Amino acid sequence: MTDDERRQDAEASPLRRIDRKTNGEIRPTERLAMNRTGSFDWDLDARTLDIDEAGLMVFGVDPATFDARPGTLLEHLEPAERARLDVTIDEAITGGSNSYSVHFRVPLDDGTIQWTHVQARILRSKDGRAHRIVGVVRDATAEVTHSAFVLDLEKRRQRQTNIVERTTSAMSRAVTVDDVTAALTGPGGLARLGADGLALGLVENSALNIVALSGESLEVLDGLGSGDLDRDLPLADTIRSGRPRFITSLAALARRYPELEPHLGKLRFRAAAYLPLVAQARSLGGLALFYRERTVFNADERILCLGLAAIVAQSLQRAMLFDEEREFATQLQSAMLPPRIQDVEGGEIAVRYHAAWSGRQVGGDWYDVITLPNNRYGLVVGDVQGHDTHAAAIMGQLRIALRAYAAEGHPPATVLARASRFLAELDTDRFATCTYAQVDLASGAVRVVRAGHLGPLIRHTDGRVGSPQVRGGLPLGISTDLHDEEYPETRLDLVPGETFVLYTDGLVEEPGADLDTGVDALRNEVSAGPAGAEALADHLSERLWERWGSGDDVALLVLRRSPDVGSTHAPRLHQYIHQADPEGLSDARAIVREALADWHLAEFADDAELVTGELLVNVLLHTEGGAVLTLEVLPEPVRRIRLSVQDRSSAWPRRRTPGETSTSGRGLLLLDAVATRWGIEPRGEGKAVWCEIGPPPPAATTPPSTANGQG
Repeated sequence: MTDDERRQDAEASPLRRIDRKTNGEIRPTERLAMNRTGSFDWDLDARTLDIDEAGLMVFGVDPATFDARPGTLLEHLEPAERARLDVTIDEAITGGSNSYSVHFRVPLDDGTIQWTHVQARILRSKDGRAHRIVGVVRDATAEVTHSAFVLDLEKRRQRQTNIVERTTSAMSRAVTVDDVTAALTGPGGLARLGADGLALGLVENSALNIVALSGESLEVLDGLGSGDLDRDLPLADTIRSGRPRFITSLAALARRYPELEPHLGKLRFRAAAYLPLVAQARSLGGLALFYRERTVFNADERILCLGLAAIVAQSLQRAMLFDEEREFATQLQSAMLPPRIQDVEGGEIAVRYHAAWSGRQVGGDWYDVITLPNNRYGLVVGDVQGHDTHAAAIMGQLRIALRAYAAEGHPPATVLARASRFLAELDTDRFATCTYAQVDLASGAVRVVRAGHLGPLIRHTDGRVGSPQVRGGLPLGISTDLHDEEYPETRLDLVPGETFVLYTDGLVEEPGADLDTGVDALRNEVSAGPAGAEALADHLSERLWERWGSGDDVALLVLRRSPDVGSTHAPRLHQYIHQADPEGLSDARAIVREALADWHLAEFADDAELVTGELLVNVLLHTEGGAVLTLEVLPEPVRRIRLSVQDRSSAWPRRRTPGETSTSGRGLLLLDAVATRWGIEPRGEGKAVWCEIGPPPPAATTPPSTANGQG
């Protein structure tokens, strides 16, 4: 740039209007060197600038050569700095401001850069026009440099604080050792620690076990991880000595630990911190942190690493203690549950138990299968209030007491009443819920009682799932305290091939949803699952526990009565129709028609469907329970259909002669007209009305049975 160009560029500045006014005395050079602050008086109307010698020295201008033009002060500035200064002054003058302050850089003759600060006040006339600016100019290099250092220091300290805070927060949520390792190696784990890799090793039986690896690490290489604690390797050495080691040279690392030398080419980190993990004077293991870019550890960084090691050590100690306590509690709980479930004659039983995953939540859920006389079994599922070892201990005592009362032969209602009394007499304020069922697999009869617990589910042979209305009483313990030990009994029928499901509330309590939603989901999974008891129990475990991540204990008991399908020449099906199921009647008629089509007896479907409807309606209208429908094909020589409807009523139907306007009384007449033969048989606590449809048998038919009762 020529002298003319520099002059024109300087005069384009707002300062170009100034002509020099010289006055004042010259200060000694020594005082100027010590006092790097000057003052100026800028007359905008006269276009003159009066700046003292100290101010000129700040700009690096010789007072003897200063020509009073502002451009002389600005010639040495970089264009960007000059433009920034111009914009600041113009905005202050035109914007009505009374002052401005600006920092800018001034290159000096010795090649250094000086930070310069101008603080000015704008004087205006009555009409608001700026006519004069007075202010100070000073060397702010030391101030700005110190400020940058402080900002950098504060930035580093804030980063270290963030590392400590984030690590502390993550470790505070870790309950088990697995939680600790997941927090270190999971998403964001290395970022929280400010490292590029880590290895965590724990001391177990005088050996080093690497339990966590992430990112770049030495221990990930073959043969350098878990093993003998006496090996001459850095992490093991740190644990043995109890002293931290900060490595900033891989060559020095190999010289100290020769076994590492063949592996140096595989390593991409440049520094490492090996930190012992010690809590309450107990050596737990060691933590190694690896860095790609770092080459030194200053005092603050070493303190930070040691602080991180202390946080991890304290979390590990707490987690180890928790794991030990939980293992003890879980073993106690498991010891109080049946070690195995016996095989049952005429059916298949499967049980599943799922312990809560969070906290010390060993609880009081239990299941049991009790062998009773005459091929009967007692099925129990219950839940003691609370999630601690006390709840587990109460559960064990209550399970044994209930088993003893059932084995004495008491009816279900008495079993629960005595169990409630037993719990109330214990020195505890806990209560328990329970469902108890006595099942006769020979007849399919089920007697169920509930004590504040969820009722059972029944999966029918066609895959439908019902929730029978089982009346219930108060929870065990509470009922005795309130002098209300009544547990009404509900009788159900389990036909061959049907499945009986008992469960505790942990299986249906989905976070954020009500209990009915969980029960509906369970019904759907029971319906969609496989037929076998073991397979269905596995299906429910995988679908529901995995789906909801149960935070509660869960007990599940599945009983399937062995199917009775007859043979290929004489097939057979059974179906239970609940009295409270409005769709059961139409479903039964459809099942009969479909079965006869599959058995190549579709020509008898109309008659069989008509008789099915009449017999079932008779039971559902005139008795207090449901009905069991059995449809089978009688074998050769004459292939006929045999249809039976069983109920618990002791009253037998009787033939009547209905009038023209009667709405009932025609059932036995229709049966007599359609069936080849029919009859009534006593069945346990009730009866069965049966009929045969098809060609007559070769021998003489037996006259139909008659008895007093509804028709």
